[in-house]
Order: sequence, then C-alpha cells, then structure tokens
Amino acid sequence: MRQLRTVADPRVRKAQARFGIDTSRSLGLNAPQIKKLAREIGRNHALAGQLWRTGVHEARALAVFVAEPAKVTEAQMERWAREFHSWDIVDGTCRYLFLYTPFAWKKAVAWSRRKEEFVKRAAFSLMAYLAVHDKQAPDARFLPLLEIIRREATDERNFVKKAVNWALRQIGKRSPSLNRAAVATAKQIQKIQSSSARWIAADALRELTSPAVERRLRRKKAGKRS
Repeated sequence: MRQLRTVADPRVRKAQARFGIDTSRSLGLNAPQIKKLAREIGRNHALAGQLWRTGVHEARALAVFVAEPAKVTEAQMERWAREFHSWDIVDGTCRYLFLYTPFAWKKAVAWSRRKEEFVKRAAFSLMAYLAVHDKQAPDARFLPLLEIIRREATDERNFVKKAVNWALRQIGKRSPSLNRAAVATAKQIQKIQSSSARWIAADALRELTSPAVERRLRRKKAGKRS
C-alpha cells in the first residue's frame, strides 16, 4: 500500500473520473503501473485478499492480478461481487480472474437476476468474456444467454444496459450461427417498449450486420473448413 501511494498521481485520478470511474476510493494509478507491480509480486492469493479488503480502488485492481484462479471459491466470488463499486473493477475482475474459475458460467446466469447494478453488470461482463475466450464452449451453450439478454434489456441503468449490449454483440461475433441468433434476439428486443431496449438493439444490429463482421465470420467459417 505504501508503494501504491508513493507512485499515485492526482492527474491520473482526474482522468479516471472522465471515464466514469468511481474515484472516491482511488489513489491515482494507471493500468500499466498496476500490471507492472503485479508482475513483480507474482501470484499470492493471501495477499490478494488483504489488498481487496483495503477497499482502495487500485489495491483491488492489483488484487485481481495476484489472486490465484484455482483458489477462488464461490463464496469469495459472492463476497467480492457484493463489494463492487466501479465498472472498471467489475470488468477487470471478470476478465482476469473470475473468467478462469469453474464458476464463471454459473455466476453469469445467477447474477443476471441480481438487483445490485454492479453485480448485474458482472453477469453480462462474464457473458461477453466467455464469448471471446471460452474457445471450447459449443455454440448451443450461448443460446440460453441470449434469452437472458432479451429478458434484461429493459434495465435502464447505464452500466447494466451497456454490458447487456456488449454481451449481445460479443456472442453475435462468435460464429455465423450465433450471429444469426443474436441478430434475431436484437430484433425481438427492438420491439420492446423501452428506451434501453431500443438502444441495445439498434447498437447491436449496427455492428452485427456490418460488412466488417460479416467478412470476419466468413473468414472464420472458411478457416474451419480448411
């Protein structure tokens, strides 16, 4: 913690605020500084728990990198999720830690029904990262997630609706068959009488039906054939 405070910069803290990051507990360190320190420390699950419990924004960001995924329990995931306070900590925790636990799929589904804004965001953040990084999962496993996305598309909270949209887009870019399913889901969402739903659908359809995504999916399909 002394080392974090030594390199903290108030200018970084101001920059964080411009990106919608909660700076009420922030010291003012950027991601490269935190990752550099994490490499120097290495994996240390006990230390990760101590860092998280400080409540300091950068300490929690560092905890994500030094924690050991194999030692993460469901109870720890629930405890950390209840203490999420900023969208970047949510996404960083999901991307660099929770994604690599055996509970990622389970929590993506369970947390989608939670009322807390950042816990619910974590559900869709996990869905988005699973779509990109779980290379072994069959397409069929993502179809129930599309129904959850449709169900939750009316949540008007900024950090939730953006994550719902993100998950929809990432699933739809995974394969040609999931692209068709995601486009169909977006069109269903488009009919819902909700400003959040209309935004989610319009933004997703814009990307999922774009020439760039279509070319990418054709290359994927051709690559599998070869």
